[in-house]
Amino acid sequence: MKKHEVYETIIAVAKDIAKTKEGALFLITRPTRVRGLYKSLFPQVHKNFLINKKGANKVIEKLATLDGAVIISEDGYLRAYGVKLTKSKPVHGHGTKHAAASGMTSHIKDSTAVLISEEDHLIRVFQNGKCILEMDEKEKPKVLQDKIIAFISDGDTALLTAAGVSTAILGTAALGPLVIVGGTYLAIKTAGGVIKKSWDSIIKKRN
Repeated sequence: MKKHEVYETIIAVAKDIAKTKEGALFLITRPTRVRGLYKSLFPQVHKNFLINKKGANKVIEKLATLDGAVIISEDGYLRAYGVKLTKSKPVHGHGTKHAAASGMTSHIKDSTAVLISEEDHLIRVFQNGKCILEMDEKEKPKVLQDKIIAFISDGDTALLTAAGVSTAILGTAALGPLVIVGGTYLAIKTAGGVIKKSWDSIIKKRN
């Protein structure tokens, strides 16, 4: 699987889980980098399970709602489920899943954690130890969804510039940016404040 497809698949599963009001945590990384950084809470009874196989979404959804996290390789293979991640970094106001997401992505460079919060049912994406994106489970216009996936998987700033964030602002945003997608708007939270745009204005600008 291509990297973009892996992230698209996991975000789709995350949305389904968020609708059930349950929590879950995915870690997307190279298997060699996570070796020795987790402990299995359940027997591992899978072999070379590619996450884009027909019907795989429902299987992954069920595995993700067990205790612990699910580890996915960058090329789309399920590597482990129901595991305790050993690197933790507290996130103010949140629990152990957020701490694991922050801790693991701080420790493993180029990794991504996709977390579904049990408390507020939001999906949060962590990279380099910080939350870079927060969204709800509602479907987004395809043009926006494509930009979201490109932002998460490749660091493409088209999503940010579509919301009116300049390169200069990005360069000075020591505490961000944090992308917030919800309702009918896209908001970018930087060190200098919040920039908010409606989906309609972003789509019209593209056309």
